[in-house]
Amino acid sequence: MKRKNNAFFRWFYGETDPMQGKVEMRPQREYAPKEGEIRELLADHQTLRERIYDVEDNGKLWFFDRLYRAAAVFFCLALIFILLVNVSWLPPSGGADNPVNNEVSARYIENGLQETGAVNIVTGMILDYRAFDTFGESNVLFIATVTVLILMRLDPEKKAPAKKGVPVYQKPEDELTVAQAQANDRVFEPKKDVILQQVAGFLVPVIVIFGIYVILNGHLSPGGGFSGGAIIGAGLILYLNAFGFEKTERFFTEKTYKWVCFAALTFYCLAKSYSFFTGANGLESGIPLGTPGAILSSGLILPLNICVGLVVACTMYAFYALFRKGGF
Repeated sequence: MKRKNNAFFRWFYGETDPMQGKVEMRPQREYAPKEGEIRELLADHQTLRERIYDVEDNGKLWFFDRLYRAAAVFFCLALIFILLVNVSWLPPSGGADNPVNNEVSARYIENGLQETGAVNIVTGMILDYRAFDTFGESNVLFIATVTVLILMRLDPEKKAPAKKGVPVYQKPEDELTVAQAQANDRVFEPKKDVILQQVAGFLVPVIVIFGIYVILNGHLSPGGGFSGGAIIGAGLILYLNAFGFEKTERFFTEKTYKWVCFAALTFYCLAKSYSFFTGANGLESGIPLGTPGAILSSGLILPLNICVGLVVACTMYAFYALFRKGGF
């Protein structure tokens, strides 16, 4: 299958947008009714109440209005009563026989280190016992970024000439273009603040290295992919605010985001699918857990932490870039 004839690859490499011209992307104009229209609507409303409903003399309407208010108060009080009764039946906080203190949490605490190889019990739980739940959460981040991209992406002034037989998309007059975005300070580069750039030049490497440390040690100490990815994303945002999109796009573009998220999510899915299918019901998965406490231990938890961290870091930067610029 040739790339130029495949719609998926044209979208993946950023050559075309399948939603172009099919999704409402123009800013809505605020509706400002004229004074005559307002007076006419008020007069119609008054006529409706006086001549058609006859609010003052219609006994059925008066009775329904009083019944509606009484029923609303009754159902509200009944709901409050039901909730209070349910709360009164809840077990006391901290009780040893509470339902939350069952064999599941005991299994995580007592056998977590032996079964997952992770010193950090929380990481062992979310990336081994509940790894597919974490995979779903990572996909939610990717889907949220794609949704924001569809809603906030800015289109260029002109599109490339259409091929024969394919119409060219015409830009509406009130659509927010790149030029208009520049006019309202949406994609302006930051001013060359020497103090900010010097401080960022020192802090950004420290922040990124610390984020990598948190990700790589997530199975040994508090941290992991979510917290480490958020730290790296904050470092990228600081670099962007100090040096601008022109320098940031040298190493992070829309294609970078697509490739990183695609590779991380694909590896996560395939790796944990293999682990669960071969390690369920007491079968050995063949993946060594290593020595607890060593950096190369806990089986697949370390590479899965890296995958989650990459997705979270890219998502944080993508959200900021889309809200700031309307693109990467």
